[in-house]
Amino acid sequence: MNSHFNFLAPFYDRVIPFERLEQTLKVLNLPHAGILLDAGGGTGRVAEALRPHIGSVIVADVSRGMLAQARQKDLAATSAETERLPFADGTFDRVLMVDALHHVVHQQKTVRELYRVLKPGGRLVIEEPDLRTFAVKLIAIAEKLALMRSHFLAPAQIAALLPREAKARIETEEHTAWVTAEK
Repeated sequence: MNSHFNFLAPFYDRVIPFERLEQTLKVLNLPHAGILLDAGGGTGRVAEALRPHIGSVIVADVSRGMLAQARQKDLAATSAETERLPFADGTFDRVLMVDALHHVVHQQKTVRELYRVLKPGGRLVIEEPDLRTFAVKLIAIAEKLALMRSHFLAPAQIAALLPREAKARIETEEHTAWVTAEK
């Protein structure tokens, strides 16, 4: 699977541009002076757009090709599986995962790790395609045919992966869902 993203890395930003800045700023409650983790952040296309609205940004991803693109944008980038993040508990004021949860092997572990590295009073946002829509169902089939290990979840299933004490909210628009949790 990593090879898919290494192959796509040089032209990923042109093929899949980041188009929801205003909604992302809203759900993350930005601007903010703290530190944001863009988990599964790939080329840093989202982190780059958010950089002017947050104190600092770190991109974490497993694809070396994607991280190389992020570093070309002068973003701090680290190679890390989202199931085992190399950060201490409560490191980040904001944690964001955009369009990546369906690509990780252990989704429950990932969501718990994202919450673990979030500071008390911080906000976690997981943006995913909304599996309840027909268009996303087609994307899920296409990714299976492309031999990707994708496993899409409905928004309520994502929220259910969070610890009980997380204050989760779900927002949707068209074919996108945002699961937001505060610590």
